[in-house]
Formats: sequence, C-alpha cells, structure tokens
Amino acid sequence: MVVWHAMQGLKIMKMGAASGLCVAVLVLMSLSGSVLGAGYSAWRTDGHITFYGSPNGGGTQAGACGYQNTYALGYGSMTAALSTALFQGGAACGGCFEIKCIPPRSGKNWCFSYAKSIIVTATNLCPPGSTGGWCNPPRAHFDLPMPAFLTLAQKTGGVAPVAFRRVRCLKKGGVRFTVGGNPYFLMVLISNVGGVGDIRSVKIKGSYTNWIPMYRNWGSLWTVRSKITGALSFLITLSDGSTLPCTNAVQANFRFGQTWEARANL
Repeated sequence: MVVWHAMQGLKIMKMGAASGLCVAVLVLMSLSGSVLGAGYSAWRTDGHITFYGSPNGGGTQAGACGYQNTYALGYGSMTAALSTALFQGGAACGGCFEIKCIPPRSGKNWCFSYAKSIIVTATNLCPPGSTGGWCNPPRAHFDLPMPAFLTLAQKTGGVAPVAFRRVRCLKKGGVRFTVGGNPYFLMVLISNVGGVGDIRSVKIKGSYTNWIPMYRNWGSLWTVRSKITGALSFLITLSDGSTLPCTNAVQANFRFGQTWEARANL
C-alpha cells in the first residue's frame, strides 16, 4: 500500500509480507526494550546543550546528515546537531545519545531535574564558529531543537551542562530508503535504523547484479556509480560490526523521490 505522510507529502511505500525484509533480528528486533534503551558507553560529564529553531521545532527539520525532514521520517524533535568532535564527519549520523542535566560547577542552575533524561538521534552538525563557541573542537556539545532543550532546562539560561552516553536506538517500523539521483548515479538516504543506529558501510544489489559497495556521499546519503535495475537489496553494516541485510527493500517499479520502508523480521 502507499502511505502519504502528513508532514510534507512524503511518499512511503510499505513493503508486503513476501519482500522488503530486513532479517538482522539481532540489530532491530530481538533485543528487549530495556536493552535497546541501555547505555553501551560510559557516561561522560563534559557536555553542554544549547538550542536552535523555534518553540515548535521549526528550522530544525533538515541538516548535515541529509535527512530532508526529520519529522516526516519519524525522528520528531528529539534530535541533535552535534559538535565536530561528536559528529565524526557524518559517521555519527543516526546514532542515539542519552542526555541529562548535571549540577553546574558555578553560576545559575537552569536544569529542571537531574533525574530526567532524554534520548536524541544525531541528525545535524553544529559547526565550529557557532554562537558562543560551544561547538568548537574539542568540545562535546549538543545543539537541540527548542522542544528537546526545554524538557531538560529553562530557556532563560540558553545553555546547560549535561552528562551523556551513547545508547541503542529503538525505532518504530522498518529501515527506510529514500531513492534519489538517476539510474547511473544512485543516491539513497537510509533512515530509521535501530540498534546502534549509525552506519559504517553499505552494499547494494540489483535484480541482475552482484553486491556493489556504496560510498558515503555525506551524512546518511549513500551513493553508487553503477547502473542498477530491478529490485534493490541492501547489506548494511553498523558501527558495532553487526549487519542488516534488507532483501528487496525497494521494489523494481520504484521512482526517484520515493521512500520505501522495509518490513522488520518479527
């Protein structure tokens, strides 16, 4: 069936039961919610948060990871623009971080509660030279949409110290593939990835080809300079080394600009 997303008319093609299957249960589905939400890196206490955009999250939809509209793709306002040290040239795109306020060493305390934490997905870059210099290397910094910031700290302060750690991503639905470019220069945006969330490498296979390595164009956009026809399958390797094979994730009748959602193997 075809579903039109209310946010921007994003066309998401839901795959049927016989195709579009991502079979790496280890990454997406077999872990319990408590494990998926658990931290897999130690807490760091040298981070800070600021905010950008409007109170409703406007102005934060796109970004350096290539996500055209984070709301339409299901990320909502719980996203973050990372400082250079955390962004890793786009390799961190799609990864998830748990963030909580910590008592400031000096000055006014703008945090609401030290017990509360949020989980955000990396979707953007806060470049060096941004206001206040908070995103300059080697600082670990998160520039949040205002709705995310306001769940942790008061707007008045504008900045707050935080503890943070990498956590596993719990996403609803399957991995999504937005197909762009042209038949000889295929560019695919991969989003809504669970597990560790951030992608190390991708291979693509057409109905009449062997597996072909893709290269990271920028952020979560992956490109191949070969003509590929028919249904498209993907072999995704995440940053923890786990693999996510998505067979016939995009059907042979795809059109450029469409977003296809591969069904997770339950």
